[in-house]
This record gives sequence, structure tokens and C-alpha cells, in this order.
Amino acid sequence: MTLRPVEDHLAAILATVSPTPTVDLALRDALGATLAEPVRSAVDLPGFTNSAMDGYAVRAADCAGASTSSPVRLPVVGDIQAGDTSPRTLEPGACWRIMTGAPMPEGADAVVPVEDSDGGTETVALTAAPDLHRHVRFRGEDVAAGAQVLAAGAVLTPGRLALVAAANVATVRANTPPRVAIISTGDELREPGSELAHGQIVDSNSLMLEALVRASGVEPVRLPRSRDDVDSLTRALTEAAAAADLVLTTGGVSMGAYDTVKEVLSRSGTVEFAKVAMRPGMPQGHGVIGPRATPIITLPGNPLSAMVSFHVFVLPAIAALQGRPVDAANWRAPAVPGRAAVAWPSVPDKVEFTRVTLRRGIATPSGGQGSHMVGALADANAIAIIPADVTQVQEGDVVQCLRLVGTIPANNAAGEVSML
Repeated sequence: MTLRPVEDHLAAILATVSPTPTVDLALRDALGATLAEPVRSAVDLPGFTNSAMDGYAVRAADCAGASTSSPVRLPVVGDIQAGDTSPRTLEPGACWRIMTGAPMPEGADAVVPVEDSDGGTETVALTAAPDLHRHVRFRGEDVAAGAQVLAAGAVLTPGRLALVAAANVATVRANTPPRVAIISTGDELREPGSELAHGQIVDSNSLMLEALVRASGVEPVRLPRSRDDVDSLTRALTEAAAAADLVLTTGGVSMGAYDTVKEVLSRSGTVEFAKVAMRPGMPQGHGVIGPRATPIITLPGNPLSAMVSFHVFVLPAIAALQGRPVDAANWRAPAVPGRAAVAWPSVPDKVEFTRVTLRRGIATPSGGQGSHMVGALADANAIAIIPADVTQVQEGDVVQCLRLVGTIPANNAAGEVSML
């Protein structure tokens, strides 16, 4: 049996994906969007020369020799508060009391912090001699007007939105948020809280995938569950292809007699199925469907297989839809190192994805590792990537770990969840 390498399967998926159209977004609507064009500052940052400290705006030459034992005394002309827009001038031999962020008066070239003074309001005793330009923030020293502040492909986080706003830019050109449709298949599936008859199970996969899509910053399109018959699935696929930029299915891609997803999509001639050299998640499928050639990724039905497959294949596809560069050959790039807390075996000739709890750089396997074991998902916050040529992880080995989307790293020895 020939197995396809993980990077080859990801490359085949990415070949079907094109970035979504671009649109102008107001900053309040742009959180999580990906820039389609660079952002350039409309103003200098800072926009005016200002004080970096609460203290006294002075001419440095007037404070020469000032010390605790020999303070320099200067008359205080007045106060300059942050937000003061009146033009101010400092004559030799005087000073202004100034607040952090307030505009420097013309003629001043340094600030003496209030801690280096007696705090006087009419006359002040300065006990330190400032260097020229000490505690002064000059106009444009952070960003000059016209300078690029963010490159195309940058994801707009809260901090980056603050930067764009400070640059006096009101709208950004970004890729439209992709829509990801989720189709769950199976006659045996029921909603959570249902009375389950013999042989029926709760549809946890579609809920998990919907949550993963949301946690990755994208709005999911959840469609009604499809039954295990050709007509039902065909209708669901047609609706999904029209409504979304990417379609995900879960289940029905193995070798079973009633694997309807594989049966229906194989007829299209635009979807291929492969066995990928990975565990869990070996049975995979991908291609395009519908008149718009909407990309589709068919995930295995086992919960852990679907979870791992989402992180390895779906997340990069979502990034590509948003116009971000994705290198299939470097698919491990988001991983962080962790040191194995214990030894564990790994299957030969396949990349093994071991669910782990990653805490303070220590990776501990989380629960059972079978693809059907949902319990392991509850505690894991990462998956350790074990190369295909490794059959045994030894205690203390450094393994590369992919953080699970939507989980909060446990950063303390006691295992409490940390928000840091």
C-alpha cells in the first residue's frame, strides 16, 4: 500500500485554494482580517515632539552641574498638560512644568523628571543635570508619514488595529472572511441531549469542527446533517458549494460499504481520495465541487482523526483563503518544542500525532491515543509530531508540538489553566 506524504497531500489541497475577494473594511469590522495591501501611515508618529515623563521642560544648558548637593533653581513659567494645543515657548533661564505626552515648548531640549526635583510650582529646585534630548520623544521618531506600518498578509490583531488607528488610517483593504461549510454525515448521528437508541451516537464532530473554525477566526456555515444516501448527500454538497469558500465533510471516506461521501464524490471526477502516511487520520480526500470549483476537504469520521486533520490540512487551507502565504513543505513551521515527560512508542513509517498536554515546555501524553477516544481531546492542548522514522520517543526527547486551536496553554506545575 502506497502512502502519500503529509506535505504532498497538503500541497494538493493548497493547489485548489485561491484567496477570497478583497474589500475595504472599517477598522471596527476588521479584527482577524488579513491585509490584502500594505498599510502606510497618514501621519507622523508621534505627531508632535512631546515629553516622555512628568517633570520640567528645560534647556539642558541651564541645568549644567545640577545635583542633590547643588540644585539648580529655575522659575516655573506654567503648566503644559497632555492635550494642550496652545503654542508655548521656553526662554533661557526658565522652565515649564510638563506632563507625560504633553507637547514640548519651543526652545526646550530636555525634560527633568519630577523625581529629580523638589516638585515646585512657581520655582523649582532641580537635582539632576539632564543630557541633551533626555526624555524627549521627537515627532516621527516611531513612524514617519508615508512609512509602511503593516505588510500585506498581516493578520489584524487588536494591537495592530491600534497601530493602524494611530496612523490615522480609517479603512483597510483586506480579504473577505472566508466561509467554511461543515457537512456531517451518518444515519446513526443525533444531536446532543437526544435519547439514543441502540447503535446511535451523538454528532460531536460537527460541533467540534464548528468550534475549531470559529476559534481560527472564521465564521462557519453549518448545514443540516446528511443521511447516508446519495440524494441527501448530493443536495448537501450542492448547497455547501454555493454557500461557502471551503467545504468540510466528516466521515464516510474509508473503505466501508456505506461510505457515502466517498461514493458520491468519486463520481464527480474532481475529488480524489488517498491514504496519507499519518496516524491518526490516514484516510483523506480533497478536490473541488460545484460550478465555482469550491475546494472540499473530506475528513475522517473518528473524532481524534478529524481534530488532527483539521490542524494539519484545514488550518493551512483557511490561511490560504485569507491570502496568507503557506508553504506545504514547511507544514511543521507553527510547531513549538516540548520535552517528553515520559517515553512512548510510535508507529513506523507514518507521522504520528500524539495528543499531549504541553505545560512549561514539558509534553505529557493525554489519555488514550486511539482515533476513537474522545476523552483524550478534553485534556490535550497540543499534538506532538513524531517523524515517520521514529518508533520510540524517549523520556527527555525534544518533540515538536502544534498548539490546538482554541485551547489555553497550562503554564503552571499544578495544572491550573492560565490565561497568560
